[in-house]
Amino acid sequence: MTGYFITFEGPEGAGKTTVLGILQEELSKKGYDVVCTREPGGIDIAEQIRSVILDKNNTKMDARTEALLYAASRRQHLVEKVIPALEEGKMVLCDRFVDSSLAYQGYARELGIDEVLSINEFAINGLMPSLTLFFDIQPEKGLTRIKKNDEREVNRLDLEKLSFHQKVYEGYVKVANRFKDRFYTINAENTLDVVAKEALELIEKHVNKG
Repeated sequence: MTGYFITFEGPEGAGKTTVLGILQEELSKKGYDVVCTREPGGIDIAEQIRSVILDKNNTKMDARTEALLYAASRRQHLVEKVIPALEEGKMVLCDRFVDSSLAYQGYARELGIDEVLSINEFAINGLMPSLTLFFDIQPEKGLTRIKKNDEREVNRLDLEKLSFHQKVYEGYVKVANRFKDRFYTINAENTLDVVAKEALELIEKHVNKG
């Protein structure tokens, strides 16, 4: 595959979705053929699974069920959207990928990072991003941002206690240390302009070295 698979990770309220939209415009201006997508979702079947996972009424969902649904959504998304785009030489920017499952279900839900990685290895069949941008923000600040954003959807994960989101953050730190070869940390507590500029520079540096 000749394209670039770049993922955006971070706790709730890190601003990665907003930055992704800015970078799509900036990179397109520079001549890159950019595809922006998200997980869970990105294509019809995966969006249907997303609605089940994030439905506020599904409070009885078992942690393993949750992890398996994410992996199922991920597989369909890869096959239908990501892999074809990469084969066409496009740059795919994806809002969340495997690392989210490792931090949320593996660590915060206490299923085990290795166990959740195993489920996802079956789903992705060896396809990992070449670059992952981690938007680093303390959980308290991220959740405060969410509360101020009236336009953002409130989903089942937003209803979790602060202690859960703190564990997600700890999980991300562990995952970032484990995959140092592709993880780059951005201070998401900076202004949007600063964060977007740093993210753009990291992506261009990554592409140019390849």
